[in-house]
Amino acid sequence: MAPYWTTGACTLLAALGLLSCCSFHWCEASRTSGSTSRGNRQDQGPSSLERVKRGWVWNQFFVVEEYTGTEPLYVGKIHTDSDEGEGNIKYTISGEGAGTIFIIDELTGDIHATERLDREEKAFYTLRAQARDRLSNDPLEPESEFVIKVQDINDSEPKFLEGPYIGSVAELSPIGTSVMKVTASDADDPTYGSSARVVYSVLDGEKFFKVDRHTGIIMTAVADLDRETQDRYELVVKATDMAGQMGGLSGSTTVTIVITDVNDNPPRFPQKMYQFSVSEGAAMGTPVGRVIATDADMGENTDMSYLIKEGGELFKVNTDVETQEAIVSIKKPLDFESKRTHNVVVEAVNKHVDPRFVDLGSFRDQTIVRVSVSDIDEPPIFQPAEGAVMEVQEDAKVGALVGIVTARDPDVKNKPVRFSIDRTTDQEMIFHIDPNSGAITLGKILDRETAGWHNITVKAVEADNHTMASHSAVSIRILDVNDNPPELATPYEASICEDAKPGQLIHTISVVDRDEPQSGHRFYFTLAPEDSSNRHFTLWDVKDNTAGIRTQRSGFNRHEQNVYFLPILVVDSGPPSLSSTGTLTIHVCGCDTDGAIQSCNATAYVMSAALSPGALIALLVCMLILIVLVLLILTLKRHRKGQRMAEDEEDMRDNVIKYNDEGGGEQDTQAYDMSALRNLYDFPEAKSCDSGPDIRSLPQWIQANRVGGGAEGAAAAAADFSLFKGYIRKKVEQADADLSVPPYDSFQTYAFEGTSSPALSLSSIHTLSTTSEQDFSYLSDWGPRFRQLAGYYAPGNPEEEGS
Repeated sequence: MAPYWTTGACTLLAALGLLSCCSFHWCEASRTSGSTSRGNRQDQGPSSLERVKRGWVWNQFFVVEEYTGTEPLYVGKIHTDSDEGEGNIKYTISGEGAGTIFIIDELTGDIHATERLDREEKAFYTLRAQARDRLSNDPLEPESEFVIKVQDINDSEPKFLEGPYIGSVAELSPIGTSVMKVTASDADDPTYGSSARVVYSVLDGEKFFKVDRHTGIIMTAVADLDRETQDRYELVVKATDMAGQMGGLSGSTTVTIVITDVNDNPPRFPQKMYQFSVSEGAAMGTPVGRVIATDADMGENTDMSYLIKEGGELFKVNTDVETQEAIVSIKKPLDFESKRTHNVVVEAVNKHVDPRFVDLGSFRDQTIVRVSVSDIDEPPIFQPAEGAVMEVQEDAKVGALVGIVTARDPDVKNKPVRFSIDRTTDQEMIFHIDPNSGAITLGKILDRETAGWHNITVKAVEADNHTMASHSAVSIRILDVNDNPPELATPYEASICEDAKPGQLIHTISVVDRDEPQSGHRFYFTLAPEDSSNRHFTLWDVKDNTAGIRTQRSGFNRHEQNVYFLPILVVDSGPPSLSSTGTLTIHVCGCDTDGAIQSCNATAYVMSAALSPGALIALLVCMLILIVLVLLILTLKRHRKGQRMAEDEEDMRDNVIKYNDEGGGEQDTQAYDMSALRNLYDFPEAKSCDSGPDIRSLPQWIQANRVGGGAEGAAAAAADFSLFKGYIRKKVEQADADLSVPPYDSFQTYAFEGTSSPALSLSSIHTLSTTSEQDFSYLSDWGPRFRQLAGYYAPGNPEEEGS
């Protein structure tokens, strides 16, 4: 294929100069198989070893990338030692790019590249070579693998794959402070030549920043970077390959460096004085005005707090955390009349001070806030403002002076003031006040034991403007005088044994006094003058406002006298001294050998000790209620008995007329009075007139006639009976002739049924006790009045009977 290369001889010579490693190297190798370089060979014996010369072997081939010639680029040559140049061997290749990128001359084994190669896309190609007999196509050599490596040239410039970059550095950082690192990548082969050796440099911004030539680390070049002057810088960083030599390729990127803030600026007030105005009547906490100090820093470095250096007695300052403003407000009430202008010195201080910059100056600033107080019409002011406390004796007379309240108009005009008492605090009108002078006097007599203190409210108003009013509390203490005598604490009672010894302590008594003298209570105890020579008991003053009762003799007899009354006189220390007499009741009781009380006037004692007057009244009321209830019950019984007697004596004819139907049989007792019929007809008629009927079976009016005596009574009774029988017979005839009633008897006598009945008994009880199987269901067909009777004679339910 040599004739095809004549036009590119010069290019080939240059390329061959680079391919210093393309020469063939032949070497020896031992074989243990039967393959040889000239077809298949058989070993002479299984145990024979033969050293033969290998057919071919070679190193890798090289081809320069980015070849731009018009002819195919010669890569190399494959050759077998069995080729004697007769042209009977055919060379072939297979693998990556075989037949497309790489072609081979079958006769000579020369390999050429037909396309432009790029190492950055593919650095090497792996192929296999084969030598065959041209006629039989039998392999003459075993297939062998070889590599064609693409030789690198400097055809790729450095690239910043992560750009553009953004970094930051604090202001006032020292020189050489690392900011960030940039990295450029070169696609060329770093193992071959200097195509991939990159160096860095700063094209724009080198006055403030520099970059390390080999590492790409950007550092500060000056120490006075000021965020307040310039808060960011734009740099252009260049990367050049070939270690920066001539002919190297380069690439660049932009780097933005942000200057972060440090607290290097103190707060500053734009003005050295601020003026505000506020009314003297403004409430405490009312804002007067707002001032603010500016700080050239940012973020938390601008946080500041405010404080008052002068004028903090009447004003205070707070910091608005959102706006960083100082809010000056009123701390105490202002008074136009005492001071009309106030100068308040407000200081602003940074919260977060960086110690590195303390030497730069003071991180605080001051300003003056001038507050002008405007006048208003104010209500009167009491003196003292917190209220007055007054004292008065409880025995003071009506109209006596208690005290004087004072109030004045605080305004410049000093208008007159009028006083009054708020009657909601003195509804009983115990006190009065002079409207002009404010003098408080008594309106009623006082009693310290009822109320020891009186709290009233005094109102003061301007004489010509009643809307200007103020109030003050006045506490009046009632001083005690000795106007209540001492009294025994309780109605004391004691018990002694009959065998009491002389000098035995029976009881200890104490007293109470409603007064409260300033020097304290002191009481004296003695027996009443009328009992001062008591020979049974003595009184012993213990000197601690108590006294003890002792026996004066031995032996008491409760049968002779079971109760002793001992009058005791109690005197206080005054002044003036007051006294009262109390009685100690002493019961004489029987005791056992151990001194325990066994019996005495126990019933009376227990009742008197246990029952209070309220309990006794309740007991009497209960007894009275019980008596009234008993009387009511007796009256009601008497009234019912009179009604029953009146019912017994009423005319039975009305009941007979009303009973016009059988109803429910014997159980129906609502139609007429059964007892009246029984009493009326329960007497014998068949007995002889001589003996007469049994008087106990006759009605009361008949009995009375019989008892009246003799034949006259009997004749009168017979006449009355005949008259009644005629009346009954007449009523029966009327009932039988009445067509509006059922055609059966409407009058029956229940006084005596007789011994038997032809119809036998129809009682439901008797029927259930017999074995009769007669069917009475036809009774329900007689109408609603017989359905109940039919139900009684219906066959019983076994379940109901069992229950």
